[in-house]
Amino acid sequence: MNRILLGAVLGLVLAGIGVFWWQGRAEVEQGAPPPDPSALGPEPQETGLPTADGAGLVGPAPPEATELTREQRRFFRYDRNRDWKISRTEMLSTRTDAFRKLDTDGNNLLTFEEWAVATANRFDTADADGNGELSPSEFATTRPKPRAKPACRC
Repeated sequence: MNRILLGAVLGLVLAGIGVFWWQGRAEVEQGAPPPDPSALGPEPQETGLPTADGAGLVGPAPPEATELTREQRRFFRYDRNRDWKISRTEMLSTRTDAFRKLDTDGNNLLTFEEWAVATANRFDTADADGNGELSPSEFATTRPKPRAKPACRC
């Protein structure tokens, strides 16, 4: 156990040293003398401010409008008022139709009885032979309907 712990510690130390060595930067020595001006060549002659003729110049074309990304489209499905914020009401609005189907008395409260009746009715619909048990083929009828896939991702 001690060898494993010692090996892990040494491995971390070596990895740390490697990171510091890899990120090291070459630096000019502090207090080094400035370069010799005669080695740089003659000084450039200053002739005043540069001039440029701007006639006939054309700037770059404006950017094209891009399509929304998949995540942006998903975001805007929930953000109904387009304020770039999704409120709790906006987030839950996609589930209200399913909730209203289960809330039979319309009081905006889903009781266990309402849920149980909906589930029992779904079971009774799937139980084609009425024996109170679902066979694999009967159970397969309860699966959600597959979404239609588009012909292409254009």
